[in-house]
Amino acid sequence: QVQLVESGGGLVQAGGSLRLSCAGSGRRFVSYSVGWFRLAPGKEREFVAGISWSGGSSFSGDSVKGRFTISRDNAKNTVYLQMNSLRLDDAAVYYCAATSRYGSDRPIDYAYWGQGTQVAVSS
Repeated sequence: QVQLVESGGGLVQAGGSLRLSCAGSGRRFVSYSVGWFRLAPGKEREFVAGISWSGGSSFSGDSVKGRFTISRDNAKNTVYLQMNSLRLDDAAVYYCAATSRYGSDRPIDYAYWGQGTQVAVSS
């Protein structure tokens, strides 16, 4: 079993930055790839970014490329999502999730989920 807890959400002005954290615990968390997803009202859950268990590989969704960066520190059992140049349409609840299938952007492939952290963007 893996437990995930997100933090770092809040209210930010458009153009600003936030860094989200995903603290993992439990059985071999560091052996899992981790992804960030987001869910906005009226929209489907959207894949944001993913990172391999080692942190050596990562990939992101088209809507955040060049603005968001995913990283991890396995010594701290934590995955980060650095979000820069935030836009109004980035507002959502952001979730981290763990998977054994690196490279997947499908929620169904992620076995463990956190409770989410809210990101609001003001104009």
